[in-house]
Amino acid sequence: MSEWYHDSVFYELYIRAYQDSTGNGRGDFRGAIERLDHIKSLGVDCIWIMPHYASPLLDGGYDISDYRDVHPDFGTLDDFKAFLDAAHARGLRVVTDLVMNHTSDQHPWFQAARQDKDSPYRDYYVWSDTGTEYAETRIIFLDVEASNWSYDDVAGQYFWHRFYSSQPDLNYDNPKVHEEMFDVMRFWLDMGIDGFRVDAIPYLYEREGTNCENLPETHLFLQKMRRMVDAEYPECLLIAEANMWPEELLPYFGTAENPEFQICFHFPIMPRLYQALRAQDKTAIEEIWARTPDIPEGTSWMTFLRNHDELTLEMVTPEVRQWMWEQYAPEPRMKQNMGIRRRLAPLMDNNKQKWFLINALFLSLPGVPILYYGDEIGMSDNIWLPDRHGVRTPMQWDASKNAGFSDADELYFPVIENYREVNVAAQEKDPTSYLNLTRRLLQVRSEQPALRHGGFAFVETGNTAVLAFRRFIDEQSILCVFNLSDEEQVVMLDEKRPYRDVLSNENATFDISLAPRAVHWFI
Repeated sequence: MSEWYHDSVFYELYIRAYQDSTGNGRGDFRGAIERLDHIKSLGVDCIWIMPHYASPLLDGGYDISDYRDVHPDFGTLDDFKAFLDAAHARGLRVVTDLVMNHTSDQHPWFQAARQDKDSPYRDYYVWSDTGTEYAETRIIFLDVEASNWSYDDVAGQYFWHRFYSSQPDLNYDNPKVHEEMFDVMRFWLDMGIDGFRVDAIPYLYEREGTNCENLPETHLFLQKMRRMVDAEYPECLLIAEANMWPEELLPYFGTAENPEFQICFHFPIMPRLYQALRAQDKTAIEEIWARTPDIPEGTSWMTFLRNHDELTLEMVTPEVRQWMWEQYAPEPRMKQNMGIRRRLAPLMDNNKQKWFLINALFLSLPGVPILYYGDEIGMSDNIWLPDRHGVRTPMQWDASKNAGFSDADELYFPVIENYREVNVAAQEKDPTSYLNLTRRLLQVRSEQPALRHGGFAFVETGNTAVLAFRRFIDEQSILCVFNLSDEEQVVMLDEKRPYRDVLSNENATFDISLAPRAVHWFI
C-alpha cells in the first residue's frame, strides 16, 4: 500500500446535514457534490462518510437494514457513485463507515432469524433462553438500556446487543457471518471507495467469564479480514474505532506478520486536551502520552476534537469526569451517556483564541487528524434535540433561508439560530474567521513534514501552564509551544538561537514572553 494516509487530513461528513438537492429538507449525495469544492478548499485529503446505508435511523444510521443499498433520503447507488467520482476528480479520497458488530432489528437476516428457529439466519445472531450469560459485560448505554439481553416475543428467546436493543449483535462464531461481511466490503470497494472506518470492533465476540471486549477471537477475525483486503484490495485503508486505553489499542494494529488496522483512533488523548485547557495545566496530556505505546511501522493514530457522538469521558477517572461535566456541561441536557453532547466552539466558550489553541495543539500532535463538519466555521449546537442529534444539525452556508442548506419549509432538524452570522459565505471575506484560520492551520501543517509524520518528544518548560514538544524528521525540527493559561507566561527555550514562527512568520528568541493562550510553531 502507498501509505497515503500518513500525509492526510480527514473530514467527517454527515450527508443528511450537508446540502439538500431535492427540496425535501434532508441532505443527499447530489447536494454534497455541490459542496465538495468547500471541502477541498480546507486543505483536507479524505472524506469519511457517516453511515449512508438503508436504515430505520433509530441510531443515526448505525442500525443498518441493508448493507448494499443507500438510504433513500440520501439518493441511490448511482448518486453515491456520482459523489465518489466527483470527490476523486478533486483529489479527495472517500472512506465509509462499516458497522460490523450489529445490524438493525429490521434487517432481513434478523427478521428471518426471529421467525424460525431452524432458519440458517438464526445462527447469525446471539441467543439465550435465560438472558443471564456474559454477566461481567458492561452496559454501554447505561442511561437507556438495563441489560445487554432483550427478550424477543416472536423468537421466544433473548438476543444479545452491546448497544441499543434495536441493534442485535451478529454472531462471529458463525463463519457465514464472516463471509457476509467480506462480501459487503467487496461490494463497496468494487465501486471504488478507498477504505472503511470500522465501527465498534472490540465487541465482536462473547465468551463466558470475560468482559466480552478485546478477545483473542476478535483479533483472529480482524487479521483474517486484513488478509482478505490486502490480497484483493491492497490500497484499501482500514481505520479502527475502538474506545480503549492506548495499551489496549496496540493489538488492533497487529504485527508485521499478522497486521490488522493501519490506523486506530486515539480516544484517550481527546478529553485530556479539553481538561488541560480548562485546568490550564499540561499534566494530563503528558501523562496519557507517557502510556501511549510505540506502534508498528506503517501505522498511525487518528486524532480528533469532536465528532458525531458525545465527547466521551469513558477514558478518564470518575473524579475527572465529574469535574469535566461541571466545567463543560453545566446544564443537565449537555450530558449524554458518559460524555458531553456539545460542539467544539461552544465548548471553547465561542472564544476564537481558545478554539485556535486547541486546534493548533491537536493538529501538531502525532497522528492523522480528522475534522468534524461545521467545526471549521465554529458552528454551535442544539442541546434541546434528543440523543446526540444536537451536533448533527444542517451545515450553515450563508444567511439565506435555512442557511442555504435547503429550500424546504421543514427540515430534518432546524438550523442553529445564529446561522445568519455564522456561515461559510460570511467567513470567506474575513481573514481572521474560523474558516480561514482552519485553512491557515492546515496549509502550514501540510508544508511541514515534521508535523505530518515526524517524531515526537516533550520539551520541559518548567511551567505546568506551558506545553512544549518537538516534532522532527530528517534535518527538520519544529518546536510547538502552547500557553494553556489565560495569563502571560515567560519560558526559557532549550536552545539559545533565533526562532521563526511558521504560523505568524514572526521571529523570537530563546527567552519568550507568551501571551495568554498563545500558540507558536517554531522552526
